[in-house]
Amino acid sequence: MATNGVRALSALADPTRRTIFEALTQAPRSVGELADAVGTSSSAVSQHLRVLRTARMVMVRPEGNRRLYSLDPRGLADARDYLEQFWPSAIAAYSAAVRIAADRTG
Repeated sequence: MATNGVRALSALADPTRRTIFEALTQAPRSVGELADAVGTSSSAVSQHLRVLRTARMVMVRPEGNRRLYSLDPRGLADARDYLEQFWPSAIAAYSAAVRIAADRTG
């Protein structure tokens, strides 16, 4: 079963979803506004937003007769937590590579 961090990264792997996500960094937007910004249909944007909501990358709130979408910080935290688990081994590998390079130049 995928973790929330993997779901978040998978959701952002699609270029259209990533463009929608990036468009929401400026301000909350409706489906119609996102469709205009992305250059696709409202129904396609709605499908992408459903995936982003499942991954906790966006949240929705009603405002009058519209639904406004905004970034959900939980999804970003999930992605960050997932990636942070790899830092210790990445840093150790980098340190080992630096030591090897230093030994060769001696």
